[in-house]
Amino acid sequence: MSETQTRPVADRRTAPATFANILVHVEPELSASHRTEVAAALARDFDAHLIGLGAEALDAAFMAEPYSGLLMGEWIVAAQEQVARHLQAAEAAFRRDAAGLDMEWRTVQAFPSAALVQTSRAADLVVVSPVARTASHYRTANPGEVVLGCGRPVLVAPDAGRHLRAASIVVAWKDTREARRAVADAMPFLQRAETVVVQAVCAADDVESAAFQVNDVVASLKRRGIAARSGVTTARDDDVVKELDRIADLNDADLIVAGAYGHNRLAEWAFGGVTNDLLHHPKRFVLMSH
Repeated sequence: MSETQTRPVADRRTAPATFANILVHVEPELSASHRTEVAAALARDFDAHLIGLGAEALDAAFMAEPYSGLLMGEWIVAAQEQVARHLQAAEAAFRRDAAGLDMEWRTVQAFPSAALVQTSRAADLVVVSPVARTASHYRTANPGEVVLGCGRPVLVAPDAGRHLRAASIVVAWKDTREARRAVADAMPFLQRAETVVVQAVCAADDVESAAFQVNDVVASLKRRGIAARSGVTTARDDDVVKELDRIADLNDADLIVAGAYGHNRLAEWAFGGVTNDLLHHPKRFVLMSH
């Protein structure tokens, strides 16, 4: 009768996950160049194919009289020429910032958020930036619309010019489908990290159940050879992001992995406070999945 030996958890390894295709929306402005540089650096790190997308829609805010066909026609021609110039400048910026990579350029006259969602079928990871409330949706992609529509992990790059190391990662744990999806989508980063903290931030009454949940996640990650550990702290709902940032600072983590929670209300995406802050006011890189 043969005996079966079980390998220690630390000795188990699974095939490394990776991002083979990375998508980034490119704008000609210098402020958007950081986003392309982040995507290009990731493409180099993962030996991935980089897709640059130039997308801009015709702005309907024009001054021509609605009954004047001549003025309307002139405006449309001028607006199309302006969009074409913007997209040409965006392509030049992309080719400059992604020089030497396996890359391709795509361009479309469409709202950037919708264009990213559609083009994400060709990608494993989408790179976006937080946007100001005053930003034009004709030229700028909204990260919330992208993460809820694309079915891919979305990396939100903070405004500060930094390269994502992801040597230390904080997983913001909540026992939901979105959080489980985020952990699975972040696997290429998690498998390369030196430290992974699975962190639950909850009410005092939920500490025991949260500890059980994060221990489950940590055990699962360790079976993949990931150096993970658990953490549970308490905070008010309004202070969850602040607490996650505190834990990230303690662990020198430059990436937070989290689920995106939102729903469509009267044709607009409505987010919870945590998701909204992580999407639009990140202090470090955030990988979100829905």
